[in-house]
Amino acid sequence: MSGMTSILFFLAGLLLGGGIIWFVRQKEIDSAQTGLDQLKDVFGNLSKEALTENQKSFFELAENKFAELMKSSETQLDEKKKLIDSTLMEMGKNLDGLTKSTSELKGQMEESKKGIDSLSDTTSRLRQILSSSQARGQWGERMVEDILSFIGLIEGINYEKQSQEGKDRPDFKFNLPDGKHINMDVKFPLTHYENYLATDVESERDDEKKAFLKDVRNHVKEISGRSYIDPNAGTVDYVLMFIPNESIYSFLNQEDGELIDFSLGKKILLCSPVTLYAFLSLIRQAVSNFHMEQRAGEMQKLVNTFRDQWGKFADQVSKLGKTLGTLSNHYDELSGPRLRALEKPMEKIEDLQIGLTDESALKELPEEEE
Repeated sequence: MSGMTSILFFLAGLLLGGGIIWFVRQKEIDSAQTGLDQLKDVFGNLSKEALTENQKSFFELAENKFAELMKSSETQLDEKKKLIDSTLMEMGKNLDGLTKSTSELKGQMEESKKGIDSLSDTTSRLRQILSSSQARGQWGERMVEDILSFIGLIEGINYEKQSQEGKDRPDFKFNLPDGKHINMDVKFPLTHYENYLATDVESERDDEKKAFLKDVRNHVKEISGRSYIDPNAGTVDYVLMFIPNESIYSFLNQEDGELIDFSLGKKILLCSPVTLYAFLSLIRQAVSNFHMEQRAGEMQKLVNTFRDQWGKFADQVSKLGKTLGTLSNHYDELSGPRLRALEKPMEKIEDLQIGLTDESALKELPEEEE
C-alpha cells in the first residue's frame, strides 16, 4: 500500500512539475512571440522606410538616366537625320546622273541602231555589187588604189593602171629598177564564198566551200596561162594575185594548206591587203635604193667639180686679199704724209691771202716730195 502511494505521489509530482514546466514554457513562448511581433514591426517599419528611400533614389536615378538617355537619343537622332538627309541628297544626285546617263545611253543605242541599219544597207548593196565579176574587179581596184595612195606611189611614175578591157591585160603594172616591172591581177572569185556565208545548212556550206576553193585554184591556173609573165617585155618571173579581204586570205590558208605552194608553183604570189602593203613598200624602197646607187657616180662627179671650183675660188679670194692689202697701204700713204704735205702749203697760202705772213714764213715751206 505504501508502495502504491509512493507511486501515486511520484506521478502527481511528475504531472505537477510537467504542468509547471509547460506553464513556464508557454510564458516564454508567449514572451518570445510578443518580442518577435515587436521585432517584425520594427523591421517592417525599417524595411518600409528603406524601401521608400530606395524608391525615391531609384526614381531620381531613373529620371536622371532617362534624361541623359533622351538627350543622347536626341543627339543621335539629329546625327542620323543629317546622315539620312545627306544620303538622300547623294542618292538624288546619283539618280539624276543615272537618268542623264540613261538618256545618253538611249541616244547612243539609237545612234548604234542607225549605224547598224546603215551597215546592213551598205552590206546589202555591197553584196549586190559583188554579184558581178566586173564590179568585183572595180572594187578590188579601188582597194588597191587606196593602198597605193597610202604608201605614196604615183600613177604614171611608180605604177600603171589598166585603161582598156582585155583578157591578157593586167589590172596593175608596177615599175621596177632597170626597166623591169611586175603585173598584178585584182579580179577574185567570190560567188561561192558569199553563198558559203549565207547558208546555215551544213551540207550546203560544205559544198560551197569546196566550190570556192576550186574556183580559187582555177583562177590561179587562169592567171598563170596569161601573158602576164614575159621576160622579153621586161616582166619579172612572178605575178601578184590580190585577195581583197584578210579574213578570206586566212580562210584559204586554213582550209587549203597547199594553196600557197600550188600558187608559187604557178609563179603566182597571193597578196592580202596587208601583205600587198608590205610587198609594195619593199618595192618602193628597192627602187629608191637603186636610183641612189645609179646616181652615186653623178654625185661623185659633182663633188669633184665642186672641189675644183672651190680651190679656184679660194685662190682668187687670196689674190683679192693681197690686192686689197696693197690698196690699203697706198691709201694709208695718201691719207697720211701726202695729205699733210699738201695741207701745209694751203695753210700758208691762206695766211698770205689775209696778210699774216712774211718772207721768213715762205722760207719755211717744205719742198715738194717726190
